[in-house]
Amino acid sequence: MASDFALTVPSELESVLRVKTVEFFITRRPWLDLYGVNVRPVAPFGSASRKPYVDSALIHRSLPDELLFEVIARMTPFDMGRASCVCRKWRYTIRNPVFWRNACLKAWQFYGVVENYKILQSKYDGSWRKMWLSRPRLRTDGLYVSRNTYIRVGIAEWKITNPVHVVCYFRYLRFFPSGRFLYKNSSQKVKDVVKCMNFRSSKAESVFGGNYTLSDDKVEAAVLYPGARPTVLRMRLRLRGTIAGANNRMDLVSLVTSGVNSSEASAPEEDILGVVEGWHDDETHNPDVPAVSHKRGMTPFVFVPFGEVETSVLNLPIDKMDYFVPG
Repeated sequence: MASDFALTVPSELESVLRVKTVEFFITRRPWLDLYGVNVRPVAPFGSASRKPYVDSALIHRSLPDELLFEVIARMTPFDMGRASCVCRKWRYTIRNPVFWRNACLKAWQFYGVVENYKILQSKYDGSWRKMWLSRPRLRTDGLYVSRNTYIRVGIAEWKITNPVHVVCYFRYLRFFPSGRFLYKNSSQKVKDVVKCMNFRSSKAESVFGGNYTLSDDKVEAAVLYPGARPTVLRMRLRLRGTIAGANNRMDLVSLVTSGVNSSEASAPEEDILGVVEGWHDDETHNPDVPAVSHKRGMTPFVFVPFGEVETSVLNLPIDKMDYFVPG
């Protein structure tokens, strides 16, 4: 889903940024002239091999700096990280703060441009790249998946055997920069669920929308289950990463279901978090739906990018992976 985000920077901040960008390009860096130049060992005087040898890389001769800038400007931050491993010239070019500024303002657009600039100067020494790597953020280029299992006792046959079954189900979360998210609870594998995790999905696919807030590494989310007895699902999560800037894990701190009355159930979908703001864990507004604080199914969420949903280990059946450690 395309975001309605529009990059609007105040004039005074834009002028300062323009000056820094110009300084970045006009500063002379003599070592850049050495890229692609291979110097042979000095041959004896008078030797036939005593000639200058220049063999610049083909990609540097075929791709001008202007086109390279346009290509990198259209990459995602994670693609830029991979591209920086190509060569030293690309690594240096990708350090341009313009690329990371656009990525940061889009990732934290909910805070606004001015607030992001204040956070940049106060916590990250004016470095957009440092802000991208160090500041917690919810990733929008994939799904957060929680794989849960439990044992269910089967029906005894002829009073001889007492079978047990290992049941596996998943919780799926997909976040959007606008403050909304999608939630689905299903036994289907991630490669099958990813097709319906969008706002165009039908009711039969049981994909519910809600909204969330992010404060440091803490996530507050709420989603409404409609029906004869409408129920709100409230989640508190803690965002973390296996490496710096990954943000690929979320710990489920609390999971509470509560009842809402008819007026609260008719509130817009994107306002449900404001409806339940300040509620206690044991609070319910519908006596037919008691408040329940769940203690099972609290496995941490693992992030799966869209490009890896077909090959993820979470697609393995229960007989090949009975238990999964998120890490």
